[in-house]
Amino acid sequence: MKLWTLATFCAASLLILSGCVGNSPQPADQVTIDKTLPIVKLTERGTFVDMNAVAFEWSAIEDERVNGIYIYKQAMSEDGSNLSHYKTINNRFTTHYLDTGIKPDAAYAYSFKTFSKEAESQMSETKVINSLPVLQSVVWIQSLQNMPRTAKIIWRPHSNQKVKSYIIERRTLEEDTWNKIATVDGRLNAEFIDVDLKDQFVYKYRVRVVTYDGIISTPSEIVQVVTKALPVSIKHIVATTDLPRRIEINWEKSNTEDFSHYHLYRSDKSDGTYELIARLNNPTFTDIVEEDAKEYYYRVSAIEKNGLESIHDKVSIQGLTLMKPETPVLLEVKVINNIIEIKWANKDKRAKKYSVIKKAKTGWFDAKDEEFIDIKGKKFIDAEIGPNITYYYQVFAIDQFGIKSNPSIEIEITTPNTVANNVKKEAPQETFKKTQNKKVEVIIPTQDFN
Repeated sequence: MKLWTLATFCAASLLILSGCVGNSPQPADQVTIDKTLPIVKLTERGTFVDMNAVAFEWSAIEDERVNGIYIYKQAMSEDGSNLSHYKTINNRFTTHYLDTGIKPDAAYAYSFKTFSKEAESQMSETKVINSLPVLQSVVWIQSLQNMPRTAKIIWRPHSNQKVKSYIIERRTLEEDTWNKIATVDGRLNAEFIDVDLKDQFVYKYRVRVVTYDGIISTPSEIVQVVTKALPVSIKHIVATTDLPRRIEINWEKSNTEDFSHYHLYRSDKSDGTYELIARLNNPTFTDIVEEDAKEYYYRVSAIEKNGLESIHDKVSIQGLTLMKPETPVLLEVKVINNIIEIKWANKDKRAKKYSVIKKAKTGWFDAKDEEFIDIKGKKFIDAEIGPNITYYYQVFAIDQFGIKSNPSIEIEITTPNTVANNVKKEAPQETFKKTQNKKVEVIIPTQDFN
């Protein structure tokens, strides 16, 4: 909206000033100052700044003695420069002025005087402005690789509607300067194809945008197109699938001439977006993962000293952290002799011990959760029960690394009225420990792993 507002203001100012700014009256060498002449005062929002233009608006001059206005200007970046006469407005009814003679991202000072036939007013308050910086280029640019004697670059169309075209610049590894090779007209155009390139060669490209008023942006990010032979692709990449919360990746050492280092990429999916996670000097890496049964896909590339990278998007290697132990299968739950007895089965040899989550709702607003840990067998006896209470139980298997399985199905059992109230009694001696808190929140995983 600001761009259109300034553009409209500028167009109007040009029309108004076309007959007002000229070579007539110049400030006299011997200035006669009349303190009674009005001083130019900019309005509250009387300054509009763009990259290559600045516009001013001031309050109307009512004094009939005034013939016009002198405008003074100083380029702050020029050493030894001072405020000097810049333009003359020959009509006191004019209240706007547009200066298109400025550079982007530069500071200028302006001041104004009214003049009559015999004298000039006092100088107005000096107004210092800083023009807007040069427009940034496209924010996203990408190159397509491995095209025979051809390079293709694509970019996201610039969002600024003042953009008219794109300048394509290119250089090689042997060149120190950038060369303009093409102009692509139209803001919505988003690609350029460069043909007749050398075989086994490297080209770099960047893009600048050009506005309708001739402003050229800063250069974009540099993208590289490789037509020369790339380093040999990495071979024999392997990743572990059975280590607790880590994945180890190993590969065959690169024999590429001028080898520099390796890039290791990772993705959640084999055909997903791969992120560079490590730059390595040795052909091994341990990826620490804070999840069980977490699957990642890896790609490895070799980088040579000029920054050329081997092809690495053809092979993806799957790595996996250690799976959770198998979930116990509940076989039986029953109330017998004032205790609740639960039995389960589990064929997973990794299961070294078990834990049981017990929940009991003892009132509308009072609930109790307990966890019984370090259970060595496949049976749990709960003697701390009361009559006519509904209990809920879930069983977990735990391996030697402390990895806990997904919970078993939640079983529900309600004690009969005939059960003795043993809630406050200690449970019989068993080979387990108990932790209890009246309001413990037990987080139970819900993801099911096969």
